[in-house]
Amino acid sequence: MQNIKLSITLSFIFLLISIHSVSQDLVTDRPDQTESSVTVPFGSLQIETGMLFGSFGKSMSKTNSILIPTTLFRYGITKGVELRFVNQFERIKNNGMTHYGMNDFELGAKIQVLKDQNKNTEIAFLTHLTIPIGSKTLTNDKYGSVNKLAISHAINDKMGIGYNVGYNYWGEGNGDFTYSLALGISVTDKIGIFFEPYGEIIEFKDFQAYFDTGMTYLISDNFQLDFSLGNGINHKMSYLSFGLSWRIMKNN
Repeated sequence: MQNIKLSITLSFIFLLISIHSVSQDLVTDRPDQTESSVTVPFGSLQIETGMLFGSFGKSMSKTNSILIPTTLFRYGITKGVELRFVNQFERIKNNGMTHYGMNDFELGAKIQVLKDQNKNTEIAFLTHLTIPIGSKTLTNDKYGSVNKLAISHAINDKMGIGYNVGYNYWGEGNGDFTYSLALGISVTDKIGIFFEPYGEIIEFKDFQAYFDTGMTYLISDNFQLDFSLGNGINHKMSYLSFGLSWRIMKNN
């Protein structure tokens, strides 16, 4: 994982030059943790998929995880409203044992509630229902909900900021508070890098903080490649991810 730490240091250097592009017409919810405040156009299907290699915990309790693929489908059912579907195939290895299969599915929606060009502010609400139909060794065995308020501000033509605050509930306990903050600066119309602290307070007791950064490259108006990596700040966690996003526009 030393290579990942080195990559994060290099990304900080790149950050002085450029961060996640804010001028692109294709707005995605990957590779960062912050969900955008933008919905996909009416009648369009957007597929955001990739692979992730992660490591969690210490020594004997360490867990290695591979997600290939992890995919988000977004479909615009009307202006300012999209339907969402998330599924992923995961391979987990811990304590000398390997488990693999499909994770629980997520169905949800994103609704844009404010788009004020005069104030350069956009707000959207996102909610997902987690359905426990994943593989036996990977399912959470209970229904849950993932909810976020997504807010973004365009600082100027080259810089923008987005942030989320959220609450997840799994049918028992106090639930989890989540947050994220992403900053972006455009280098060109095609290339950008994002910088993002994020975290959660599990059961409103256990605070876990993270940091990630990454790069996007716009191949065409409707096709984008991405790369990201992250580390835990107050606990052991690291990940490396590659992906792509493809928007299929409605035929007029």
